[in-house]
Amino acid sequence: MIQTFSCVLTRLLAEVRPTLTHMKKTTKQSPKRGGAQRAETDLLALLKKVLPRATDDQQLATRIYKAVETELKSKSKAAAFEMFCARLEVPSLDAKTLQDIQLQLASAFGEGDLTLKPNKAEKSLAVEVTMPDGTSFRSELKVDPNAGKTVGGEDGEEEFTPKFVPFPVCLPGDKELVWMLAKRENMTPEEAGIQLNKVEEEFWASKSGQKMIRDRVEKSFPEFIQRAPAGLLQEAGLKRHYKTPEPLKQLRPGAPPRR
Repeated sequence: MIQTFSCVLTRLLAEVRPTLTHMKKTTKQSPKRGGAQRAETDLLALLKKVLPRATDDQQLATRIYKAVETELKSKSKAAAFEMFCARLEVPSLDAKTLQDIQLQLASAFGEGDLTLKPNKAEKSLAVEVTMPDGTSFRSELKVDPNAGKTVGGEDGEEEFTPKFVPFPVCLPGDKELVWMLAKRENMTPEEAGIQLNKVEEEFWASKSGQKMIRDRVEKSFPEFIQRAPAGLLQEAGLKRHYKTPEPLKQLRPGAPPRR
């Protein structure tokens, strides 16, 4: 099996290396336009395409795909955590500031266990988030009394954050029942759909999702979208306006005006 895996990996790298090089350049050129997220989506799509050409062993192909997908998710979460902490401002270690930071972290990583450890002697704040799958992310933030007094980063330019735009979705069997979601404006509907499917898979694979399945909660999209933490969706560039769907309203033409 080791020799087989090595041969498959060699052939696979030969197929995907040109695309990986292009993805790396694209990610560096457009970090504020979701370049990393697109690269991850493109890589997984590429694996689905080339794995059948690299091996006839379906089980091996599935193992490789799942391993790559898990590693990409882990790296994506770690990168998101680092970027989030880099934007956090810590002007002091008073109770109000710590509460504000706690709320910001809960909004972005609400599905994880949050721990804040202020160190007044070192004038720093240790932040730790433990996700349901057991992975932990840590960072140490320095207190900056001038935080929040200037707009923008070191170059004085305010960072661009794509706005949320409507992203209604429905199930194939009932297209008149719609969930009102939102996506970042720099994502296409197809990219948002891929991200939504990935988040659903990640949700049911998590410890809380597995517990719900054991408690006989139906593993379905309606249950997922109702129970998924807001932070898990926002991490993928998505947002939920309402937890329950709404039926489409068909408008009828009004009566012609009287003369």
